[in-house]
Amino acid sequence: MRIDGQPETLSLADLYAPIAADLQHARRLLADELISDHAFTSDLCRHVGQFHGKMLRPALLLLAAQAAGGVRPEHPVLAAVVELVHLATLVHDDVLDEADIRRRAATVNRLWGNQHAVLMGDFLYSHAFHLCSSLQSQYAARVVGQTAITMCEGEMMQVASRGNLALTEREYMDIIARKTAALVETCCHLGAQYAAADEATVRRLRDFGHALGLAFQIVDDLLDLTGQEAEVGKSLGRDVYEGELTLPVIHALRTASPGERTRLTTLLGQPDTTPLPPREGLAEGRTSTALTGARSASDPRRYRQIAALLRESDSLAYAESVARDHVETAKSALADLPPSPARDRLSAMADFVLARRQ
Repeated sequence: MRIDGQPETLSLADLYAPIAADLQHARRLLADELISDHAFTSDLCRHVGQFHGKMLRPALLLLAAQAAGGVRPEHPVLAAVVELVHLATLVHDDVLDEADIRRRAATVNRLWGNQHAVLMGDFLYSHAFHLCSSLQSQYAARVVGQTAITMCEGEMMQVASRGNLALTEREYMDIIARKTAALVETCCHLGAQYAAADEATVRRLRDFGHALGLAFQIVDDLLDLTGQEAEVGKSLGRDVYEGELTLPVIHALRTASPGERTRLTTLLGQPDTTPLPPREGLAEGRTSTALTGARSASDPRRYRQIAALLRESDSLAYAESVARDHVETAKSALADLPPSPARDRLSAMADFVLARRQ
């Protein structure tokens, strides 16, 4: 997603240049964890291996480390840990969202069903904590464990709020702070902490990660409404189909005229009637509620209508402005760090998050 007025962003290769060797080390560690001597589990691991595309969270951890004093041997391990946690959340999220596509590939739940997807997510979480326990200090294990708890709380809050047209912006921000920003904050926290940074530097980088995580999720929610599936690389329109209110919808419901509000609530409450396509692995005549994710790709009309209404009401622009404000907050948290290529890359990463299209 490109937000007007933002500067051109660097490529990921440029952003990752200061930590390229350490990021490659983290990739090797991650690959070592995504293996199994059981053939079926090994197939699942190879499939999930496609999902760690941009490696944003490991890169943030390593850049934070370098900006705070330097990368140490623990950092590539921690980078692999946070990516394993992230992969686990993706697999579980696809079950919750009944999604079919992730990183332009079929989701685990689409190919093998919800049971295998849930177990695969658990497998990834287990590997994350197993790898984390290899460090001498258990500080990271406690932080990652608390972060996982917070993320689960955020997901449960989101599921519990489905269909709640009275959801407030404050409640939405609390949800995304837990389910998304918590892990981004932890990446920056651990990067600085294990670089032996002082308390003030750790706090600044945590603040950077928190604000950046909020912006990331707002942009993600906007892409779910306005993106192109071929470009974004995952099932779109899921928030609409699951009844999850995101920031532009909340803003429109609060500010729209009575007529616009009625039209929007009608669209939000409209039942899906798109025929469900056949699913691999299901016997003929069997039905599955996990198929509804296919509707977003096969019939995008309803969420496109909602997106048009949100654009007319300036609610998309409002959400973009909130995301931009959080990016500026993130960048301001870096101001007191010593000048360095890593600090500059962290600032550029914030612009990248704002301008991303996938």
